[in-house]
Amino acid sequence: MFSGNQRIVLTAPRKVAWAQAALLPCAALLGGWTTGFAGAMAAGYGVAVGLVVTLALVRREAQAMRHPEWDQHRLFRLFILAGVERLGVLAGLLLIGLAGLELAPLPLLLGLMASQLGWLAASAGTRRPTGSPPAAAE
Repeated sequence: MFSGNQRIVLTAPRKVAWAQAALLPCAALLGGWTTGFAGAMAAGYGVAVGLVVTLALVRREAQAMRHPEWDQHRLFRLFILAGVERLGVLAGLLLIGLAGLELAPLPLLLGLMASQLGWLAASAGTRRPTGSPPAAAE
C-alpha cells in the first residue's frame, strides 16, 4: 500500500473507491425499494460514509507515493495517522447522519456494511497464488 512504487496507476484503495462509488446508487435504489425515500437516503448516506473513509486512505496513499524519499518510520507514522484519521471521519460522519440528519439507523448501517463489502469485491481476483508464474503476454 505505501510502497512508493509510482508505476501503479490503479492501486487497491482506488479500486475499492471505484467499487464503492458503483455501490452507492445500487444501495440507494435497494433502500428506496424496501423502505421508501427515507431508507434510500440512509442507505446512500451509509455507502457515502464508507466511500469518504476510503478516499481519506487514497489521499494518504497518494501523499506517500509523491515522496519516495521518506523513510520507513515516516511512512509508518503516516499509516498510523491515516488509520486515526479514518476512524475520526467515520465516527464524525456517522454521528452527523444519526444525530444531526436523523437518518434511519438500520439502512444507514446496512449501507455502510455494503460499502465495506466493496473492499471484498474489489480485492476478489486481483492476486495470483504465491509462487505462480506471471501470465504470459499475448
